[in-house]
Amino acid sequence: MSDTAENRANGELLNPDEDSTMNAAAAELKKYKALIESADMERSRLLLEKAEAETEKKKAEAELQSFMDTEDSITDQYNKDLLEVQEEKKSVDQVNQNLKRELHDLQKKLQVKRAESDSLQRKFKIEAEIPVKTVKFARVLEREEGEEADDQVESVFTVTQRPSFVLKGGQAVITFEEEKVAEQILRLAKCSVTCDKSKMDVKPYSLTLDPSVKFEVHIQVSKKSIKFCNAPPTLPEERMRDRLELSFSRVSRGGGEVDKLEYDKHTGTGRVTFLNTGVAENLVHRGKFCVDTGSDVLVDVLPLYERTRGVPNRTVLLGGIQALMDEEDLQDHLEIHFQKPSNYGGEVENIKYVPDGTQLTAFFSEDITEKEQ
Repeated sequence: MSDTAENRANGELLNPDEDSTMNAAAAELKKYKALIESADMERSRLLLEKAEAETEKKKAEAELQSFMDTEDSITDQYNKDLLEVQEEKKSVDQVNQNLKRELHDLQKKLQVKRAESDSLQRKFKIEAEIPVKTVKFARVLEREEGEEADDQVESVFTVTQRPSFVLKGGQAVITFEEEKVAEQILRLAKCSVTCDKSKMDVKPYSLTLDPSVKFEVHIQVSKKSIKFCNAPPTLPEERMRDRLELSFSRVSRGGGEVDKLEYDKHTGTGRVTFLNTGVAENLVHRGKFCVDTGSDVLVDVLPLYERTRGVPNRTVLLGGIQALMDEEDLQDHLEIHFQKPSNYGGEVENIKYVPDGTQLTAFFSEDITEKEQ
């Protein structure tokens, strides 16, 4: 281009072909310049858009990071809450298990208490209609030395509860005529009883009866002595005895001069003997007496009773009996088995079998020897 200008300036003449080529080159150059300018503008626009895109990208990344941080925080809180709920659930489950165990223990204790209550009710239930009996004079009560004939009149009536045993399902009680037969059976670990085509092992047990209760009802019109009970040991024994003696000595309370006083702090019972006649008779009619032990305590007179526990020497308890047939047939097979001497048995006086699902109370009578008869 510069050479052409210089040639023109120097007045040199170019041929038409060269001039045409130069013009075309100039046009082409102009065209490329335009394209370059357009490309520069496009490049500037793209750079601008790239910068904007970078800004948007950073903003989006910041928002994404914020969302991720929030998600992590929420996840951490969720895990923390889940752990707390699981720990609380474990605690509640543990409490629930403890309560179930406690309930089970209480139910067992309640069953034991109910059994004790039933046993005590059987032992001490004395409210019953007593049939009319012929009373036979037995003996004259001997008086204590020094006691005058008119000091005391006493009648004693004895009421005895028959001892009993509760038979449960699958058990039987059998009584032999001879005590040695029961002893032989009890030495056996088990007894194989044949019932038609079947056999069953029966376990013999020694039988201990529930305590029976023997009541002695004393109807006394005593002029000198009286028994008292329900005197709790609210004071030491010596002081309690002094308080009792002092109270029974007070005429204002219905007492009199005391000759002798006995007191048992363990049972709260005792006996008072007065010097003068008439005092004891008056107190017996009143039934109660107020004793000053720092606070007033009422003592009274109650029937005497003694508890005896019976062991039936001729009776054996049979357990583990299977219901292989009906009640009567099974009882007959048991009786036949234990009558045979080959089975260490003997003559059976009485037998009673109780099937499963039932319960029966067996009462026992005291053996009467020939001497007693």
